[in-house]
Amino acid sequence: MPKMRTKRAAAKRFKTTGTGKLKRNKAYKSHILTKKSPKRKRNLRKATITDETNAKVMKKILPYL
Repeated sequence: MPKMRTKRAAAKRFKTTGTGKLKRNKAYKSHILTKKSPKRKRNLRKATITDETNAKVMKKILPYL
């Protein structure tokens, strides 16, 4: 049986917390920032936990993370 392979694109975008949940950065922070309010941009800075509906699939993609 061959080894399972980690999807490298996903490995660069996700980290695990101490309890095993997946942490991710928020989208929509790279460009066209002039029309976004300072409050919205400030909230986009913070990392967040991946939703439970996606976490199961992400764990399969990232077997060793």
